[in-house]
Amino acid sequence: MLSYLLKGPSTPSSSHAAQKITKPKPVKVASSSNNTNRPSSLFVQTMLKRSHSAHSTLDIIGKDWLNSPRPTKTLKRKESYDRFIPHRQSMNLASSQFNLANKKETVHLGQDSKDYNEQVAKACGLATDARILAFQPRPPQDGNKTDAVTRKSQDTTRLVRQRSNVEDDTPRRHIVSTPEKILDAPYMTDDYYLNLLDWSCQNVVAVALDRVVYLWNADNGEIQSLNYQDQDLVTSLSWSADGAYLALGVETGNVQIWDVKQNSKLRTMKGRSSLVGAMSWNKFLVSSGAKDGSIWHHDVRIAKHKTAELLGHEDRVCGMRWRSDGQLLASGGNDNTVNIWDIRSSKPKFSKRNHVGAIKALAWCPWNLNLLATGGGREDKHIHFWNTTTTGRVNSIFTGAQVTSLHWSKHYKEIVSTHGYPKNQLSVWSYPQLNKLADIPGHDSRILHSALSPDGQVVATAAADENLKFWRIFEHDGSKELLLPRQRTDQTALLRRTTSLR
Repeated sequence: MLSYLLKGPSTPSSSHAAQKITKPKPVKVASSSNNTNRPSSLFVQTMLKRSHSAHSTLDIIGKDWLNSPRPTKTLKRKESYDRFIPHRQSMNLASSQFNLANKKETVHLGQDSKDYNEQVAKACGLATDARILAFQPRPPQDGNKTDAVTRKSQDTTRLVRQRSNVEDDTPRRHIVSTPEKILDAPYMTDDYYLNLLDWSCQNVVAVALDRVVYLWNADNGEIQSLNYQDQDLVTSLSWSADGAYLALGVETGNVQIWDVKQNSKLRTMKGRSSLVGAMSWNKFLVSSGAKDGSIWHHDVRIAKHKTAELLGHEDRVCGMRWRSDGQLLASGGNDNTVNIWDIRSSKPKFSKRNHVGAIKALAWCPWNLNLLATGGGREDKHIHFWNTTTTGRVNSIFTGAQVTSLHWSKHYKEIVSTHGYPKNQLSVWSYPQLNKLADIPGHDSRILHSALSPDGQVVATAAADENLKFWRIFEHDGSKELLLPRQRTDQTALLRRTTSLR
C-alpha cells in the first residue's frame, strides 16, 4: 500500500512488517535524487485495529498539494478614521435638530411639500442646508454679510434654553387679594350643577336665591327684586347681549323671558319636563341645557320657539357658552364630555373626553376666538385649553381643586379660575406661560358661581357661605383692551367703566 501511495517500487517486506507494528509510528520516506517531484517529507498517519482484531492496516497519506506553500489568511482591513470631537460653539443646534428630524423624507413628497417645509424652516429661523456637526470654529464674517437666518436661529436657541432653565422673571403686577365689596346672599342653593349668577352689560348683577331673583345695580347700589311669583325653583339665569332681557330657567323645564326695565315677564317657552341648569344667549336665540342631557335652541321672536335640539350628552348639561361671534357653542356635561357645536348643525363638530369629572367651567378667549378653556370638577381638577380649529389640546393646568368657573381677562393675557373643594380660592394664571400669578382665599365654602364685570376688571363670586363678593383682579385704566377689532361693536363701546361699586 505504501508503494502504491508513493508511486514507487513496492517491497514485500514492508507489508509483512506492518503487521507486527503495535504502536503508531511516523514513517519517514527519504527522497530520491532521481525523482525531483517526490516530496521531501510526509506526514504518515497509521490507523490500527483493536488488539483483538485479526488484521491491522497502515494508511499512509501523501498528496502533491502538500508540497505547495501554506496559504496565509489575509484580513480585510476596514477603513479607519480619526476621532473628531464636535465644536459646540460653532454648531447650530436648532438647525441640526430640525435636519435630523426631517432626514428621512418619504418618496411621496412632491416639490410643493418640500418648498413648504423650507418655508416653514425659514420662518422659524432654521437653516435646512446647515451642517449637523462642526469640528472647528467658524471663520470670522463681515458684520454686513452675516446670515440673518443663522443669527435668528441662534437667538431662538438661546431663548429656548433660557425659558427651560430659568423661571419666568417678568415683573408681576399687583393683584388685590381683598374683596372690594361683600353682599349677603341668603338661601343660596348649594348645587354645583346650577348657574345662578350673571352680570349684564348695563352693569346690573342678577342672582337667584331660591325662588327670588335680585337685581343689584353696581352704578348706584340699588337693589330690586324681580316680580317672579311662581313656586318653581329658579335653576339658571342669563342676560341678553344688550342687557335688556333676562332669561330664567326653572326646575320644571320652562324658560322665561323677562323685560328688566318694565319688571314684567314677556313669555314662557314650554315643551320640556327636565330641569334647565345652564343657558346662553346668541342674539335672538336662547340655548338651554337640561338635566336629561339635551340642548334646545329657542327663538324668542316666534311662537314655535324650539328651532333645534342637540343630543350629544349622556348626562345633565352643567355649562354652556356661545362664542362672541355666535358661530360655535361649547357645552360641558356630567358625562365628562366637552362638545363643540356649529350653529349650522345639530351634531357636534367634535367632542373631547379628557376630563374625568363634570365640566361646568367654560370660557372663550376674547383676543383669540379659536381658544377655549374648560375646567373639570372635583374628580378632575384640571384646566384644558383647546384650539377649536385644529381640535387639539394646547395646554393643561392641574389646579389641585374643583374648578367651578373660568374668565379670560380683556386687558391682560391672563385667566382667572374659581374653585371649590378643597381650597375655595380664586387663582390667576398667565397665558401661555401658565404661571400662577396669585392665589386668593375666597370663601369659607366652595365657590359655586362667578361673573365678570362689563369692563373686565371685577369678578363677582357667590358661594355656599351665602356671601356675594366682588374682587378687582384685572384693574386697568381702560385705555387699551386685547379685544379683536370685530368684537368692538357700537354696543361694547358704550359700556361704562366700573370705577367703584356702590
